Amino acid sequence: MTKLEELSALLVNEINDFKNGVEKLEKINDQLNDIKIKIDLTRYKSMIEKQEQKIASHTKAMERFESRFENKIKQAKIYPTWAVVVFIISVLLGVVSFLFISNKIDFTRNLSNIFFQKECFLYLVV
Repeated sequence: MTKLEELSALLVNEINDFKNGVEKLEKINDQLNDIKIKIDLTRYKSMIEKQEQKIASHTKAMERFESRFENKIKQAKIYPTWAVVVFIISVLLGVVSFLFISNKIDFTRNLSNIFFQKECFLYLVV
């Protein structure tokens, strides 16, 4: 029985050591849960604020550019309307005169051919 008592005493000691270890771990766990880690975000906040200011200034610059561009497009006239009308009329007159001249040349050729044929006919008849 002495061995049984020794084994039971050893087992009781191990159980007590285990309980003590668990209690220590629980205390450490509670301490870790109570500790709040504070992160210093002031540096990052200032960087983010600077970036937001840069973005805002770029956005304003883009809006100003867009409004100026829209105004330029509204005010822009490449050619005045009178110049466009004169150009169209001159092109039309050029086309009409070309057609007229080409028809007149064809008409005179036809007339000369007719007269030449009549002269040949008259020459043959006489």
